[in-house]
Amino acid sequence: MSFEVLKPGHFSCIQDLGRVGYQHLGITTGGPMDEHAFSWANRLLGNSPNVAQVEITYGVLSLLAETDAMIAITGADLDARINDIHVAPWFSYSVAAGDRLEFNTPLSGLRAYLAVVGGFSATHKLGSCATVAREGIGGITGQGDYLTKGDRLNFDPHAHRSRATVPTWAIPDYDAQLALGVVPGYQAAQFPDDELEKFFSSSYEVTKNIDRMGYRLSGAAIDSGLDGIISEGICYGAIQVPGDGQPIILMKDRQTIGGYPKIGSLTALGAAQLSQRGPGASVNFYPITLYEAMLQRRLFGVP
Repeated sequence: MSFEVLKPGHFSCIQDLGRVGYQHLGITTGGPMDEHAFSWANRLLGNSPNVAQVEITYGVLSLLAETDAMIAITGADLDARINDIHVAPWFSYSVAAGDRLEFNTPLSGLRAYLAVVGGFSATHKLGSCATVAREGIGGITGQGDYLTKGDRLNFDPHAHRSRATVPTWAIPDYDAQLALGVVPGYQAAQFPDDELEKFFSSSYEVTKNIDRMGYRLSGAAIDSGLDGIISEGICYGAIQVPGDGQPIILMKDRQTIGGYPKIGSLTALGAAQLSQRGPGASVNFYPITLYEAMLQRRLFGVP
């Protein structure tokens, strides 16, 4: 049972929650850029949290259903259509054999998630099928390939389920002004107070230099007061400040070590929100404690 890929889109790929425990070997985690949307897609279908989905970036993906299936779509509104009838994200839907499912260009947000009951089948390596193209690991073949024309997204047969929707309070507004909480790191103490104040009181713009590795921002330059640091392990959402003072947010396919000073880190929820913004979007930052970060995650409905 499968979907046939008629048009693969730009960066459509298989993702689960990623590889855990291999960064000391230089292998990054991968996983969905928007964990919140990914988690709700599986929840809509009663799936286990870690089953594989398709992450669709910028759209232009077209699939042919070769059998009946129950799907869920969450995340960005990429003008998804079933047989040319628009379907909104944050719902589950039934599709029949012969139906055509298309994702067009973004109406709101950048990344959508397509889930099916039981998850899509893919080769697991190091405990995950998450696609990391730079490292050549994950995906349908296990070689880190993005989807291509003619691929088949296989899944197990399943019974019909009732349609479901994500509650309104848990659906983000990807067009809203973005303010993200930052958990300060130990290197924050090395930044002069006036530079920290500048960072937390300034607006930054998302540049064109964005991908699954990182988001480069443009705005008030920050002087860390450090010439550099010895390269060390870096986490998802870390905010690096290179020599030009322009912040870089490290995302799912980040390198595992880095030598730039770091102000702190976004939460997974905050980084997910950033991943739905494109070039030109504005973002502000404010400091939060680890306890506040954990509370926000629970209140926002991340499973």
